[in-house]
Amino acid sequence: MKPFHQLITQSRFDRHELARMIAAQGDDHRLLLEQSARVTLQTIGDSVWLRGLIEFSNICIKNCYYCGIRRDNRLTSRYELDDDAIVQAALFARDKGYGSIVLQAGERNDAAFVDRIGRLLCQIHEKTHGELGITLSLGEQDAQTYRYWKQCGAHRYLLRFETSCEQLYYQMHPHDHRHDYQTRLQCLQALKSCGYQVGTGVMIGLPGQSFHHLADDLLMMQQLDIDMVGMGPYLEHQQTPLYQRRHELWPVQRRFQVALNMIAALRLLMPDINIAASTALQAIDPMGREKALRIGANVLMPNITPSVNRRNYQLYDNKPCVDEGADDCSSCIRLRVEMVGRKLALGEWGDSQHFFNRNKQ
Repeated sequence: MKPFHQLITQSRFDRHELARMIAAQGDDHRLLLEQSARVTLQTIGDSVWLRGLIEFSNICIKNCYYCGIRRDNRLTSRYELDDDAIVQAALFARDKGYGSIVLQAGERNDAAFVDRIGRLLCQIHEKTHGELGITLSLGEQDAQTYRYWKQCGAHRYLLRFETSCEQLYYQMHPHDHRHDYQTRLQCLQALKSCGYQVGTGVMIGLPGQSFHHLADDLLMMQQLDIDMVGMGPYLEHQQTPLYQRRHELWPVQRRFQVALNMIAALRLLMPDINIAASTALQAIDPMGREKALRIGANVLMPNITPSVNRRNYQLYDNKPCVDEGADDCSSCIRLRVEMVGRKLALGEWGDSQHFFNRNKQ
């Protein structure tokens, strides 16, 4: 077997090599994070891009077994921000120099919802004079809807495939017309065909998940040739069916360590993509997002959802910052980024280098 310090200097990795990196502990874990930090600075520099996250509705037609806002959770108070509140949040992001926003909500695909998103995109572009980049995270839609929203002004889209293992996928979702593994993959291909910068992601530490499953996840990201990734440790929610399998989970600190390994391994595998430091990391470690920035992540998504609504958009228990306002997040973020030796790229969209590199080919 190749020594670990030699393995991590490669530019190509097979399934078993990736699994070995993802499982790393002790000195190997340290060496992996040091190497990914070097590669990050060499390929994309020390800039951190900001995406103001607007969770504008927790109404969802899906019934995923892991998610706190699943359709059948009757204990969640449902909400939907009005258009003005969403536009005001976008203006706040622009004024704070965030450069980009993410519009995220529970999944819907009815005509009224599709039309509303189109109108909102046009309003935000008009009110901000086209200064904000806009990412959508609104789930599975048909290609016509994706094209319409792109014409209205969205240019990035985040749709996590969650796991590359179809068997694991159906442990996390009902097996019906609204939860279909192949449909998820087809949506990612449709987004690429429509010209979006495409983001995806997975959950790390699911019941029954192995290191080779996670290696397959990274290889699928490479195969899909995606532009950005948001992934983090799986954290359970009491009001979900998957909570009943919590005894099968790795300890949270092991999930956290493996999540850092995943970020580091992905940075080595796809050096020029954007990688977000997920909020779920901070739910385990107060400095979790900063640790991710130090070793390979280059995107932060500060929450600018009105504080009165934040506690009702909890995909998992103990989500951090639900009692803070948008100003609270903004005031500390520069200090946190500088503390780990990175710099904020204010007022910039922060598009993926990978997107432009692959479109030159």
